[in-house]
Amino acid sequence: MEKIYNKLVRDNIPEIIKSNGGEPIYRKLNDDEYWKYLLLKDKEELQEVEEAENLEERKKELADKLEVLKAMAEFSGFSLSELMEEASEKRDERGGFDKRLFLEKVIDK
Repeated sequence: MEKIYNKLVRDNIPEIIKSNGGEPIYRKLNDDEYWKYLLLKDKEELQEVEEAENLEERKKELADKLEVLKAMAEFSGFSLSELMEEASEKRDERGGFDKRLFLEKVIDK
């Protein structure tokens, strides 16, 4: 039986498939493909966060999303710590999301 995936997977997945008796067919993506599939993977992980049925599952899915974000940053030439520094600077300037503010509209005067 054959199952088609056509998606970006973590580095150890082919070995895990082999250890479970399967035969993985895979290839290394070029830069354009890699970025495209990182974006798709990010959307996939967001959907899995949305569908998590409890907090433990949500934590695992958020960790997966963080791993994708780390790969996206590194592919773009940034370390995760540089990204965190940028996020901190934006938080200092514009705030975070702690207050849960929802902007409905702005009336110009």
